[in-house]
Amino acid sequence: MGFGQAVGLFFSRYADFQGRSRRAEYWWVALAQLIFYFGFGLLFVVLGGELEGMSGLPVAEGLSLILLIAMIVVVIGLIIPNLALAVRRFHELGHTGWLVVVFGVIGLLTIVGNLSSLGQMIWFAFPGTVGPNQYGSDPKNPIETGVFD
Repeated sequence: MGFGQAVGLFFSRYADFQGRSRRAEYWWVALAQLIFYFGFGLLFVVLGGELEGMSGLPVAEGLSLILLIAMIVVVIGLIIPNLALAVRRFHELGHTGWLVVVFGVIGLLTIVGNLSSLGQMIWFAFPGTVGPNQYGSDPKNPIETGVFD
């Protein structure tokens, strides 16, 4: 699975909390979001800083506000597909998707939350169960599991 296919699958399964998702899907989407947020932040700093120096504070505040609102809309729009992908990733590992809630609650705690986020990232780096499990067929080898029969 490549970058484009993973991102396309991420959006096509926007609110799909059933089934399983491969490591490649999860990590390509994580990379895509990292690139987007880094680029957006860079745009925010560069354009906001340039306009502030060239034309005064009111224009920079207006552009900064527009960029901030756009970023908030994107973040809110990606909450559901990110949760769905995390649930499907837990399913791929053979665990309940409710672990997303557990990690989310633990994530609210300061130091423990950071450690739990790191633990979840490490957990998601492990390969999924081979063959079908209670959450569906193996997305890596669907032909072997009889999905296309």
